[in-house]
Amino acid sequence: MKKDIVLVVGHVSKSVAQTVIDFQDVYKDKLRFALMQENEPANAAEQEIFDMFDITMVVNFDSPQTIMKALLPYQNNLLVMTCRSEVWIPGFQKVIPHVPYLKTPVAQSLHWAIDKLEMRRRFSIYDKSITPRYMRVGDVKKATIQNIEEKIGFPLVVKPTGLASSLLVTIAYHHEELEKALKTVFKKIKALNQTYNRSEEPRVLVEQFLEGNLYSIDVYVNSLGRVYFCPLVGVKTGIQVGFDDFFGYQQMTPTKLHKDSVEAAQVVAEKSVHALGLRSTTAHVELMRTETGWKVVEVGPRIGGFRHSMYELSYGINHAANDIRIRIPRKPIIPKKVLGYTAVFKFFAKKQGIITNLTGIKKMQTLKSFYGVSINKKVGDKAESAANGGKSIFNVTMFNEDRSKLLADIRRMEKMVNIETVFRNGDVSKK
Repeated sequence: MKKDIVLVVGHVSKSVAQTVIDFQDVYKDKLRFALMQENEPANAAEQEIFDMFDITMVVNFDSPQTIMKALLPYQNNLLVMTCRSEVWIPGFQKVIPHVPYLKTPVAQSLHWAIDKLEMRRRFSIYDKSITPRYMRVGDVKKATIQNIEEKIGFPLVVKPTGLASSLLVTIAYHHEELEKALKTVFKKIKALNQTYNRSEEPRVLVEQFLEGNLYSIDVYVNSLGRVYFCPLVGVKTGIQVGFDDFFGYQQMTPTKLHKDSVEAAQVVAEKSVHALGLRSTTAHVELMRTETGWKVVEVGPRIGGFRHSMYELSYGINHAANDIRIRIPRKPIIPKKVLGYTAVFKFFAKKQGIITNLTGIKKMQTLKSFYGVSINKKVGDKAESAANGGKSIFNVTMFNEDRSKLLADIRRMEKMVNIETVFRNGDVSKK
């Protein structure tokens, strides 16, 4: 039978759905596109995404029978299967046993990649030099905190083991901050696990805070474990620009790193992928360049955030198409010529509260380097920090063929943006 179905597992946005369907433009034979998710569309926007696909399946990921029943009519026509969001990797894992003749990651390797504790354990066994000190924490007792201070030391990072996107990730520089961070994460993690469809008991990881410059790189891993590298992306965190929060404020590519530094980063990225046993997937690797060499912050078994547009603008790389190619498997196409410089920003409010004023979005669109904006919140909505599980108020993409002109427009944009929030006591905070 003809292998012509591209199956996407998990809910996707309209833009992500379009990047997957656009794979038809680079594939010689006619394809069908299928979407598998856990419930029917809840509104018109979700229905619109549903209607973009030739085939739709609604399953209970906790029921092997419903997965098998949904796949049965198409079993012999499946060409490839992908998952574009870390939130849906647990569901993706549960589909893998039902598609035994497709090239997929090993389900257990996906578990190692989305559980930060298991990830650290694998790194430590594979090569201790690529990972920071860490320990699992189960409570906020005095003895536990003392043990953390002795074994890890300050500064340190507190994070849940199974949440992505910097959710509930906090840096602590002293005893009081550590105690507060632990109390906060244990209080909120149960609710966020429900929101992001995680059924496991809350677990918390405490690890050494790596001091240096943060970078990330997406890689493609074929069925034999060969790793193909995309370009590095420089990351500026919220901490670096005055926020009391650890999130990726600015991401920019190309970087100004020397060839030797890039190659050293690639070596460590490859080690991290092999330590987790990943194959037939795209992986997003976050790295810290420290005085003692490159260290792995974490690995996600999926395309990194904003990477499709960033790599396309700066290099002409069709990242979404390569994600499918590597799973077929086909060799990814990775152009090397630099077309220009791309930067993506996540804007949060400096202080949590109700958004009372939000300006600068229209004005920034007049800048020559402006490319696009996605708005997640409006005046009247609640602004929360990433450390407390909140999402950005809006995201901005900028591009320019000239790096100096891009940097100048970034400076102008940052001065245009004004986000004001009000607390319960009426105090106003500005960004």
